Amino acid sequence: MTLSSPRRADRDDRSDRSDRADRDDSERAGRREWVALGVLMLPLLLVSMDVSVLYFAIPSIAAELHPGVNAQLWILDIYGFVLAGLLVTMGALGDRIGRRTVLLGGAALFGAASVAAALAGSAGGLIGARALLGVGGACLMPSTLAMIRTLFRDEAQRARAVTVWTAVMASGISLGPILSGALLEHFWWGSVFLVNLPAMALLLLLGPLLLPASRGAAAAGRFDWFSAVLSLGAMLPVVYGVKEFAKDGWSGGAALAVAAGLGVGALFVRRQSRAAHPMVDLSLLRLPAYGGALLVNMLAMCVTVGFAVFLTQYLQSVLGQSPLEAALWSLVPSAGVMVAAPTAAALAGRIDRAYVMAGGFVVAAAGFGWLGLVDLGTPLWVVLTACGAYAAGLVSAMTLANELALGAAPTDRAGAAAAVLESGQELGGALGMGLLGALGAAVYTASMPPWTPPPARDSLAAALPSPGPVLDAARAAFTEAVGAAALGAAAVSLLAAALSYGLLRKRTGA
Repeated sequence: MTLSSPRRADRDDRSDRSDRADRDDSERAGRREWVALGVLMLPLLLVSMDVSVLYFAIPSIAAELHPGVNAQLWILDIYGFVLAGLLVTMGALGDRIGRRTVLLGGAALFGAASVAAALAGSAGGLIGARALLGVGGACLMPSTLAMIRTLFRDEAQRARAVTVWTAVMASGISLGPILSGALLEHFWWGSVFLVNLPAMALLLLLGPLLLPASRGAAAAGRFDWFSAVLSLGAMLPVVYGVKEFAKDGWSGGAALAVAAGLGVGALFVRRQSRAAHPMVDLSLLRLPAYGGALLVNMLAMCVTVGFAVFLTQYLQSVLGQSPLEAALWSLVPSAGVMVAAPTAAALAGRIDRAYVMAGGFVVAAAGFGWLGLVDLGTPLWVVLTACGAYAAGLVSAMTLANELALGAAPTDRAGAAAAVLESGQELGGALGMGLLGALGAAVYTASMPPWTPPPARDSLAAALPSPGPVLDAARAAFTEAVGAAALGAAAVSLLAAALSYGLLRKRTGA
């Protein structure tokens, strides 16, 4: 008996290793799953592009539809407002009725709304179509990220898939103006919407064949429509108030909107804490692996979106580039992202991902700090190199944060978890525009000489028609504002680095 025990133990150990290897092989995604990921990325790219695709088309739309000033602003903003307000609702709905169902329904609605927008004969019709696009986008975005949780059960493969998702989402915002400019060179303004149709058709054709029909364990529970209304009532006023603050400075209306949104948000949280089948599992937010990742991701989006406005104005109004030239040059920094994001994912497989995330934010802070030294004589290649550094650092950190948060969420709550994560990104973007925008505006006004006329002291856009000396002073002042905003972004990046190190060490996503 004693002689046979070691042999039996050795056989048992080999059997255990074989069983684990079989389980690992069964969890690894194959060609079908990677093809499915490619199909999912097309609508994600277009949904993120639609945030910025109208930047070049607005003059053509204004010439044909004659919208008023307020209507023009709503044409631009309504898509983002509806998208942000419905993300949580659509993510939770996908967990209940099936993520593939919500995804395909969103694709059909997005395609139909694209046709309606392209053929709109009035400003009101275009605003309505853009609102429907926001509803479709809210169905698509959390479902694509939740589907990654379903398709890729192997942690290493899921990390690579989330890297692709993050890069595509970030690239879409930059590609929107370029696609818009290229289409408007040859076609009418409605073409910027019709370009959505092939991708949505492909998703509707291949989605039922490639994507699993998954839903959460809470599917049997009744969907809480009142919580859905509260979610919308919380997000919309906050995002609206912060954007108004970014455009016009702090006002009573903006403050009231933010206060109202926070009040409704408190009611939403209270209801979730008492509901038998909540839309958002509040216990998930208390997990450092999810709550911490959500926080640092929001800070990353804050500086990404907040500083992008300054870079675009710098290229066009200070350096004198055309909108299309500026959009093309702004793509150059993304070359570093394509290398940095996969490298960060590979490093996270060897060392604690919190260190990699913190390092990414430190690299971003260094890039922003470099931009803080920019003056009128700085060569363009220096500006683009610094932008490449901060973009590489931020996208690397955001990729790992997305993967960590998604892995921490139970599979049956993947849709709601992805939606809360993306809602945090939307809120972070709005906060970045408000905070960095206010900082830049204050520095611009303080840097303008006292002899310049009041309109020119308000903004660089107001100073562009001015004579040479005033315009030169305005460009110099705006360059100072760019430096101040960059230093503010560097400070936020360092805060995110500290939070990554302090909250996320030794945290795993699965």
